[in-house]
Amino acid sequence: MPSLDLHSDVVSLTRALVDVESVSGNERTLADAVEAALSGLPHLQTRRFGNTVVARTSLSRAERVVVAGHLDTVPEAGNLPSRLVDDRIYGLGACDMKGGVAVALRLAATVAEPVRDVTYVFYDCEEIEAEKNGLGQLARTRPEELTADFAVLMEPSSAQVEGGCQGTLRAEIVLPGKRAHSARAWMGANAIHAAAPVLARLAEYKPRQVPVDGLVYREGLNAVGITGGVAGNVIPDECRVTVNYRFAPDRSEAAAFAHVQETFAGYVVELRDSAPAAAPGLDRPSAAAFVEALGVEPHPKFGWTDVARFAELGVPAVNYGPGESALAHTRDEYVEVAELHACEDRMGAWLRG
Repeated sequence: MPSLDLHSDVVSLTRALVDVESVSGNERTLADAVEAALSGLPHLQTRRFGNTVVARTSLSRAERVVVAGHLDTVPEAGNLPSRLVDDRIYGLGACDMKGGVAVALRLAATVAEPVRDVTYVFYDCEEIEAEKNGLGQLARTRPEELTADFAVLMEPSSAQVEGGCQGTLRAEIVLPGKRAHSARAWMGANAIHAAAPVLARLAEYKPRQVPVDGLVYREGLNAVGITGGVAGNVIPDECRVTVNYRFAPDRSEAAAFAHVQETFAGYVVELRDSAPAAAPGLDRPSAAAFVEALGVEPHPKFGWTDVARFAELGVPAVNYGPGESALAHTRDEYVEVAELHACEDRMGAWLRG
């Protein structure tokens, strides 16, 4: 088992984490190392749930916060081991999100008496199907482990506070036709041709811009796939247009799907999957204190993250971590050394009060 030195600098720790391959489903080795490192800290109570590691202070503070990050990465793309070049750490997961995990581990090790109790959560399987997500499993089976006044998910945000997240759903617009030989097309009805007015509605669609807790969320409704066709000499009798709706936190999943159904009134619309949005809750005292302590202007999160899981538990949450989200999952992903230090310094000052 590799050894993690939580008292080394955040750059060395980030590289050590990157160098332990932990593609989704293969996190055990890294979870073992994280558990061993945290278990050696007397000010923390450390517990293991599968490949999710939870460590918490118990100082009877008036407030408890969760600091969380996932241990897994997408599959390797020839980007291991890590490299330090021009004050950037390159390597699999450096941006998403082992840089953020390194910051959280450093805080767990070095802030022994925070002014607010802290629950650190390092979980598995974030990058794959939702039912395997370690944070989701913890929320379903041991929700008391996530009880808190506020949560920080250390997803890459360029060291800026990103409040809440968009919800997302995928649905299929089902277009029927009538099969016929293409030499006698007039005897059938081409389902693919029937997609034209659906695509026209999408092209004309005006997405909302919605203020929530002082942040403006831009929505989007777009075609992301189209399927149809039987053979090169057959008029197709069905076509399906897959749409993705990214919706603001003022709408529930049910309301979001109702909006898609309304937008495509007259068509059969089948829901394929969805995930809820999360309001940033920046009006809550704990969240407001975090933003004030960091001294940065909050922005809305465009995309879905696990902050939505905290929202479902009634815990306001933000994304805050080193790394640019646009670099996540790329072959040349990296994290800036300056952002690692900035996040550690700001978070440390917030926890120390």
